[in-house]
Amino acid sequence: MVERRGEAMSLDALVLDAQLRQSLVTVRSLGRRRLTAGAVATVDEAPTFASRWCRARFVFPGEEGSSAYLAALLELLERTGARVLFSSHDGTIALLRAHRACLERRVRLALASESALTVAVNKERTLAVARRLGLNIPPQVVVGSPGEVPVALREVGLPAVVKPNESWLQPEQHGSRVSSALVVTPDEARRAVEKVTELRGSVLFQRLLSGRREAVSVLYSNGEVYARFAQWALRTRPPLGGESVLRQSIAIPPDIGPQAERLVREIGIDGYSEVEFRRDSSRVPYLMEINARLSASVGIAVRAGVDFPYLLYQWAAGERIDRVDGYRIGGWMRHLGGDIDTTISTLEERGRPGITPPLQTVLAFGLTFLRPMAYDYFDWRDPRPAVRASAEFSRDMMKRMGSRLRKALS
Repeated sequence: MVERRGEAMSLDALVLDAQLRQSLVTVRSLGRRRLTAGAVATVDEAPTFASRWCRARFVFPGEEGSSAYLAALLELLERTGARVLFSSHDGTIALLRAHRACLERRVRLALASESALTVAVNKERTLAVARRLGLNIPPQVVVGSPGEVPVALREVGLPAVVKPNESWLQPEQHGSRVSSALVVTPDEARRAVEKVTELRGSVLFQRLLSGRREAVSVLYSNGEVYARFAQWALRTRPPLGGESVLRQSIAIPPDIGPQAERLVREIGIDGYSEVEFRRDSSRVPYLMEINARLSASVGIAVRAGVDFPYLLYQWAAGERIDRVDGYRIGGWMRHLGGDIDTTISTLEERGRPGITPPLQTVLAFGLTFLRPMAYDYFDWRDPRPAVRASAEFSRDMMKRMGSRLRKALS
């Protein structure tokens, strides 16, 4: 383990996955509340490390989910006496779950119970609970092998979305995060299913819904909801749907707001969760999934007045949880690097279902600069993370452009 600032100190919170946007939001949130927060990553250029509120920085060996990572974490918890442990990466959460009993003797985990997570991380189980509650779910077929694709094509049709039943798969020593894929031909469908099933996973073969994507976030504990927040995503990375890169705070929709809370209560997800919906062409909402961890888009909720990271800290630490009765509606927030990626991907995928024409894509990207909004990473009181994130994005973009050029010339 390489420590990046000073000696180990007593910490109120240790925030893993410092390379993620929500980890930076968490460190800033706790720091502004005069809580001491340290951050951990497996790379030494994580934007969170540059924050003025990051009191200690640690670089761990190995990958998230590895035995080396676990050993470094246990040693660090002994040295710092951290009170609460935050995690948002699927691989890190899988590691914490696998060693939960050992870890909970040392620190409080900002994670829902194991019984709730077992349902929440599995889309098939989540959708089964939703169906029992009367929520709409997309037409779908569970597929366990490429040989079952023809049946799925007959029942669901094309275009479709191939979704891994669980986003983090770890068949051997090394885990992998797998994402959803839009398929428009039988061959694409077979390859997408193959990619997941090779890792011993199963997929949900779902009908494509291309309407507005909305999400409801809640802080729930012991039968009570302490805070609510809703947003919609104008653009996501990848374009089909993933992390939001351009989103707006909205009032709690009267249909999906109660549905989200019923689902959280039924599964029993104490702490933070984000419930995602997608509407069809008639604006009917369908449940997509539920994330029982701080989401990448949580920064917009904090800026709107719902400080979910701090509320989650209160919950995990066993403190009295503040109630939040309202928030600012209509604010926009943008992840510029992600939006650039999305725009490039949209141009590359022109002509496919749900993809806007090239001229419209470029125009929409440019006009967004004229709209007042906040930007991920950037904060006037804490500017260095934005500088580091911009430099990292530029280096990554140059590498990708060089790779594409070499392929074109070969």
